[in-house]
Amino acid sequence: MGIEAKINTYLNNMPVVKKTIKRAYQLSMYAISPKIKYEGDIRRVSPSDGMEYFFGYYDKSPWDASDRYMLCLRAKDTTSTVAPEESAEIILIDTENNNSFKVLGKTNSWNVQQGCMLQWLGPDYSEKIIYNDFRDGKHCSIILNINTNLEKVIPMPVYSVAGSGKFALTLDFSRLHRLRPGYGYSNLQDNDKGEKCPNKPCIWYVNLENGEVKSLLQYTDFANFQPRTEMSEAEHKVNHIMLNPSGDRFMVLHRWINGTNKYTRLITLNIDGTHMYNLNDDDMTSHCYWKNDTEIIAYAHKKSGGNGYYLMKDKTDKYQRKWTELTSDGHPSYSPDRSMVITDTYPDRARIASVYLIKEDSAEKVARVFAPFKYDNDLRCDLHPRWNRSGNKICIDSVFEGRRGLYTINVSI
Repeated sequence: MGIEAKINTYLNNMPVVKKTIKRAYQLSMYAISPKIKYEGDIRRVSPSDGMEYFFGYYDKSPWDASDRYMLCLRAKDTTSTVAPEESAEIILIDTENNNSFKVLGKTNSWNVQQGCMLQWLGPDYSEKIIYNDFRDGKHCSIILNINTNLEKVIPMPVYSVAGSGKFALTLDFSRLHRLRPGYGYSNLQDNDKGEKCPNKPCIWYVNLENGEVKSLLQYTDFANFQPRTEMSEAEHKVNHIMLNPSGDRFMVLHRWINGTNKYTRLITLNIDGTHMYNLNDDDMTSHCYWKNDTEIIAYAHKKSGGNGYYLMKDKTDKYQRKWTELTSDGHPSYSPDRSMVITDTYPDRARIASVYLIKEDSAEKVARVFAPFKYDNDLRCDLHPRWNRSGNKICIDSVFEGRRGLYTINVSI
């Protein structure tokens, strides 16, 4: 572990002091570092009109099936609060018509990290989109046909949507907003704020065909599964649900906070909530992605190998360390044919974030972008690289031009 990582680990128990020291260190390092705005074949897709444009998370594609149309959000301000109460517009960009765009609608539930879970709805990914909203005092999700403008209201927000378009899984966005700023929604207060481990639902199954909702798991189900001593008196939450490609199994991060100590383990389950498996319980698992129905790539900690990217075999204790030259956390995803991986980094000491393309286990840096200081901490703009449907382009959210924008990078196959 390098000196910076050691200092970071030591300061985790002092968040206010850590933030102050981090900013002072970044300012001093930036002052003596070479200055760049960007490097690489980066092309802006969103308009340059003073507004902020971004898509959201790395596990979805903004492209439709034809790779012509792209989705994103447009907002006036993303630097004042992590989950603004002001609505954001849903934008459709035509990349074959000079990136012209039109407004499809708006959402009243969104955050700066994952947007409103905006995405094309399968299995055809061509005429229907789905996104989260807040209507009549309740969270919901909207299925919109962009050709007819007909919409269907689902009485629950979505988190991970099956490729079939038939169902989704979701969680409590109000509790998530309180415990992990930038990932939940601010519309409603967390009714379970006083309960550290509520004996209440935390993951739901949402039928997108008939709108029926049923609870799958409770917080106590996770706390009672292979419990650890650190869970005693800890506050529990779940985050980052992700369905496997066939939609018969999913992963979720179970996290608990005990004072200033934070722990995470990677849990996998069948779609009905059964056959829970503790895939990684070495205190830290960050960003993950299903390579296929049985393998997961994750930036995680292993007691045997430290922090890094690990390819894990579901329902077993088998894993491989991957790409040892990549030592910092990022957002990995496999190309549609699973032959390549794209991932990124957080801004370094000079406020430069990088994008890596991995072929045959060889990592190549394909882009670098500057992150202004006003986009930092919970208000940061992660790159969140995502693939197009053909696997020859990726897109990122970035702020190197001073505001959030949507950019593409060509990938040579």
